[in-house]
Amino acid sequence: MASALVLMASWAAVLVAAAALDVSPVPFHAGYTQLFGDDNLVLSADGRSVRLKLDKRTGSGFVSKSAYHHGFFSASIQLPDDYTAGVVVAFYLSNGDVFPHNHDEVDFELLGNRRGHGWRVQTNIYGNGSTSRGREERYLLPFDPTTRPHSYAVSWTPTAIVFYIDGAPVREAVRVPGMGGDFPSKPMSVYATIWDGSSWATDGGRFRVDYAHAPFAADFSHLVLRGCASAELTTDAECQVAVMTDEPAVMTPAKRDAMRRFRRRYMIYTVCHDRVRYNGTLFPECDVVDGAERDRFHEWGESKHIVPGHRKDKQQATTAAVDGRPSTWPAGALRAD
Repeated sequence: MASALVLMASWAAVLVAAAALDVSPVPFHAGYTQLFGDDNLVLSADGRSVRLKLDKRTGSGFVSKSAYHHGFFSASIQLPDDYTAGVVVAFYLSNGDVFPHNHDEVDFELLGNRRGHGWRVQTNIYGNGSTSRGREERYLLPFDPTTRPHSYAVSWTPTAIVFYIDGAPVREAVRVPGMGGDFPSKPMSVYATIWDGSSWATDGGRFRVDYAHAPFAADFSHLVLRGCASAELTTDAECQVAVMTDEPAVMTPAKRDAMRRFRRRYMIYTVCHDRVRYNGTLFPECDVVDGAERDRFHEWGESKHIVPGHRKDKQQATTAAVDGRPSTWPAGALRAD
């Protein structure tokens, strides 16, 4: 009888915590504050969306007022069109301001391109300052991200990180013992920025930001902060359970099937198949049992079949190589910070 009462009390706590994790988007000033950029951050009249601009003078960005110890975080983003090479629009979690030498980070980085070539999206995971062991992946997008907003979201729990685009999972990183401190575990704030990534963002820095096309503007809306605020430690245990049992954190077989389909069609680089950059090191969380999947990638982790070409050129084909590497991904295209 006593054990039944304990179980009922536990589930009651979970339900209370789950109810507190509101999926509704927050007004900007309720959850965020400006990080940098002066008047290059423009708030909408109703305070529920914000435009970030990059010009020759400065980029811009905002940051959540609270740090969170796990949760679900989402933003709808509409990206600038035309020539956007070198432009980086980021939506991410980080604690680099608190832990400058051993920070954690979970990133969406949206990478601009030349006129007529589509945006790329890169996901990163760093734990405890593990920037020398970058866990990057890059994907094409199955839509034009400049015509309307699309949702980019992260579910972060003590056991896994799942990246979502328009509600569909595109990457799952399950925490395994071999990761050690490389799995993000300290409270992080939520950031959004636009900035000049000329040195690396487009074909390894071959194409840089051209400020003749400035200002570059990215619109953020539907801002969801649905997590365990680190200042509310008295309810943290209940919140952790609620976050782990919340729908975005639960990867069903149907979700995993959808994720695999996305990755087969749109993933152009994964660290899990990069045998050159890390001298054959296999990251412990990578599932590379499937030999057929491994055969779809070059030894430096890039797809043999997906051509990141012109926006209208969506077919799959074998990539042409230049000096042993695909012409679409020159040496130095990845960064480690």
